[in-house]
Amino acid sequence: MQKIIQKLIRRFGTNDPFIIARGLNIHIRFEDLGKDTRGIYFHKLRRRCIFIHDKLDEPWQRFVCAHELGHDRLHPGFSRFWLDEHSFFHAGKYERQANQFAVWLLIGKDQLEEGESWYDLCKRNGIPDEMHSFFLTE
Repeated sequence: MQKIIQKLIRRFGTNDPFIIARGLNIHIRFEDLGKDTRGIYFHKLRRRCIFIHDKLDEPWQRFVCAHELGHDRLHPGFSRFWLDEHSFFHAGKYERQANQFAVWLLIGKDQLEEGESWYDLCKRNGIPDEMHSFFLTE
């Protein structure tokens, strides 16, 4: 996963998931997806699209874009949707991997500063608090 992320960062000169997605010709749409869905990755007939819930704040929109980009890079050929934890859908392996991908992409080449915790590193890079645990699980 780290090799994929570093290759993307080198190729596009950024770890911004919106710039990377557009560079990969993935269309991004902001829509009202309802209260239980944060994002959707859709792939059909060579057309790839990320839908992001338009009611999310900016850090969550960035994270969801990175998460759905993770599905594109790690799980080609699948369309996925991301439901909140209180739903009956079990996130499973693919969702955990996409969360890990998102955390590591958003951290990019950034590193811990002296006296800084991993929590501070995640916070500094705009990763939502609920997703910090994925920093330690690669």
